[in-house]
Amino acid sequence: MYWASSCGGCEISLTNINEHLLDVDAAFDFFFCPCLLDTKISDVEALPDGGLAITFFNGAIRTEENEHMARLLRRKSQVLVAFGSCAYEGCIPGLSNFTPSRETHFDAIYRHSSGTVNPEGTVPATETQVPEGTLRLPAFYDSVRTLGQVVEVDYSIPGCPPEPHQIWAVIKTVIDGHSLPPRGSILGAGRSTVCDECSRKRSDKKIEAFRRTWEFVPDPDICLLEQGIVCMGLATRDGCGGLCPKVNMPCIGCYGAPEGVLDQGAKMTGALGSMIDIEPLKHLPESEIDAHVDAIIAKIPDPAGTFYKFSLPASLLHQSRREP
Repeated sequence: MYWASSCGGCEISLTNINEHLLDVDAAFDFFFCPCLLDTKISDVEALPDGGLAITFFNGAIRTEENEHMARLLRRKSQVLVAFGSCAYEGCIPGLSNFTPSRETHFDAIYRHSSGTVNPEGTVPATETQVPEGTLRLPAFYDSVRTLGQVVEVDYSIPGCPPEPHQIWAVIKTVIDGHSLPPRGSILGAGRSTVCDECSRKRSDKKIEAFRRTWEFVPDPDICLLEQGIVCMGLATRDGCGGLCPKVNMPCIGCYGAPEGVLDQGAKMTGALGSMIDIEPLKHLPESEIDAHVDAIIAKIPDPAGTFYKFSLPASLLHQSRREP
């Protein structure tokens, strides 16, 4: 299990299969996981191609090192799994694709952030000479890519992080010798939406205004979207168990787009557009209706970051437009 550009939550989710780790240990040699084992990259390089039965690769491709490891582990693995939202669709690191270039990133982080004192404007370099020799850092790419945009991926397990019961279901399928679905399939998730596994009552959605979760206490039994909270459930693949709505919080979309949907953000944008209630306004001039709708939409904080929080690199947008 390799950790690229991600937070480390996927490693925690793997350990959260609890006593089933003993079943994993009985079935496999746990060979490479920098977070948990001291195996070296040279040990992986020494393996014959295909020497690893299964690799769970979590994290997006942000740096030259991430890409090098993706290509190495693809070559050495019989089965390569994009494990978790970062590898599968780009996730939170991928939101930086709204920033147009590496230079813009470095300016914001190292020169202009409020907590930085850097009068000389120094930024990281791939090579720096010091008395002891040359220090090297992997190149930082202009944009974040998914694992599948760099190498061929056999399967993907969505989630930020994937739910332990889903992880175990996938591993158990392999241990028991059952056939996996066709390559390219999504494992450890459903085919529909979070709405289909949410127990809240739903009716015709007519949204008069959007509200933030801190502005009121939502009714625990009624669809959050119908109460004006932006809940991504209708544009998000099921499989998590609808955990967030169960505790009165909206789905934020971490399982990615449901089956048959190319762009999660576009799906959500289109759905919300059809739900804003303009029936009481039909007697007004079109310009006033437009202004009313604009005022409602303006209540959504950071629409791009909300609708593409987990899926920007994998979306049709992929990144912000860049001037030539």
